[in-house]
Amino acid sequence: MKPDRDIARLIEIMAALRTPGTGCPWDLDQDFASIAPYTIEEAHEVADAIARGDLVDLKDELGDLLLQVAFHARMAEEAGAFAFPDVVEAITGKLIRRHPHVFGDARDLSPAEVKQLWGQIKAQERADKAAARQAAGLPAPAEEQSVLTGIPTTLPALTRAWKLQARASTVGFDWKDARLVLDKIREETDEIAEALEGDDKAAIAEEIGDLLFVVANLARHVDVDPEACLAAASTKFERRFAGIEARLAEDGRKPAEASLDELEALWQQVKLAERAGRD
Repeated sequence: MKPDRDIARLIEIMAALRTPGTGCPWDLDQDFASIAPYTIEEAHEVADAIARGDLVDLKDELGDLLLQVAFHARMAEEAGAFAFPDVVEAITGKLIRRHPHVFGDARDLSPAEVKQLWGQIKAQERADKAAARQAAGLPAPAEEQSVLTGIPTTLPALTRAWKLQARASTVGFDWKDARLVLDKIREETDEIAEALEGDDKAAIAEEIGDLLFVVANLARHVDVDPEACLAAASTKFERRFAGIEARLAEDGRKPAEASLDELEALWQQVKLAERAGRD
């Protein structure tokens, strides 16, 4: 086989890799569960290439992610469930269905109206999916009736918290003002302090989780992505710590050879230098 720009060649190669007797032993040994972590990893690598602005890497990483779709579709075809064309049909149908302002009669909508319409369409899709499962004789999970149904547990924790809160807000379960969320954050920090006094690790962990959950809610209320906020903060920490290392290296030393007070002083120097550079 030779490389090809046609998606059909990818499907052929995936089928060859999964053909018993002549295929790849590793590929043949995989199932949906074993491949799922690679799918998540490849999605993160796509996001990383975008964050770095590396379009050469992005092309390759998108290919790796597409391979994951082909892999799952091939295993589903072997199980008699669906095949790659069914995946394409499902997403094209969803895109057309969710964009009546482009492909239908709902024209000249504002961004806010599009967002509201999107929520209504998704709610109808969930109802239709539940009806289809019932018609097929498939059991409906107990949580199928929940407003929160369909938010994956495998999402990054802050993103999942954001989505759960956003979904709950659609039925009015929400604070009306970001400042009220800030009050809740103060309450949660007080509860962490109380848990620390009790030296109960489980209670401390629970209270920290509550704090992070509310912080994600604050991010939603001011319309920022909590994952992006934390990623930016981590990058800033990494950059500033590298600044500390660079200053110590001038004296032939490493961070482990400096006192905490010295490290803190250097940290403040790096911060001031950054701010001066922005001014």
